[in-house]
Amino acid sequence: MPMIFETLVTTVSAAGVEHLAPMGVRYEGDEVVLMPFKPSTTLANVVATRSAVLNLTTDVRVFAGCVTGRRDFATMALEGFAVRRLADTLAHVELELLRVEDDAQRPVLHMARRREVAHGAFRGFNRAQAAVIEGAVLVSRLGMLPRDKVEGEMAYLQIAIDKTAGPAELEAWRWLTEAVKRHLGGLSPVEAA
Repeated sequence: MPMIFETLVTTVSAAGVEHLAPMGVRYEGDEVVLMPFKPSTTLANVVATRSAVLNLTTDVRVFAGCVTGRRDFATMALEGFAVRRLADTLAHVELELLRVEDDAQRPVLHMARRREVAHGAFRGFNRAQAAVIEGAVLVSRLGMLPRDKVEGEMAYLQIAIDKTAGPAELEAWRWLTEAVKRHLGGLSPVEAA
């Protein structure tokens, strides 16, 4: 099984509407492989514009924010590239669509790395950051997972939050736990990426 890396992908529609979504990606040689669900804004945008930007950050609020309806994170224009990057990111990779392997559920998008730029040093993750990312994955799949799995996973992840979270991780975790409570209480599900 290939290794999957959790990232944030910015795309733009043909009409110029920006979109940000958390996404697990694979690296295959010089290519980055995206597998967005069908239908999704990310898939439609990449197919329409043939481009995307991979954003690498340790600010886990962006992951939690995207899956709980908070997508208003600052972006910056890139020279000679139509898609913007996150303003607060450690690195970004400009991607161009090479080919699409269609699939009924998750098409495979093979993307060429056109330019990679580092903006800051990576100091490592703390356990709370990893817990928030895993919690964001759970929240993105609330409609597919049984209640006992969601509750059990969130309780386990809470241990890392309690032991290692700083203010940013606590804020992100609060957004996630509120989304789980809304879902388990029968209120509207969270928005899909």
